[in-house]
Amino acid sequence: MREPNNIHDKTTRVLSVAMCAVGIALIVRTFSSGGGFLSAGLLAGVLFIAAGAGRFWLTLRKR
Repeated sequence: MREPNNIHDKTTRVLSVAMCAVGIALIVRTFSSGGGFLSAGLLAGVLFIAAGAGRFWLTLRKR
């Protein structure tokens, strides 16, 4: 049986990558619909990417 912390770390990494993907999708959708650099979609996308990358980095640093 796998160690519970190992499963938790892997799940956290997968969800972190998913958060980054959602952030990229938000940015692409915002620009494709004519949004500018100060739009809410761009801000939300950047924040999603930052949160996902931060979580991913913290799980790698935990080792």
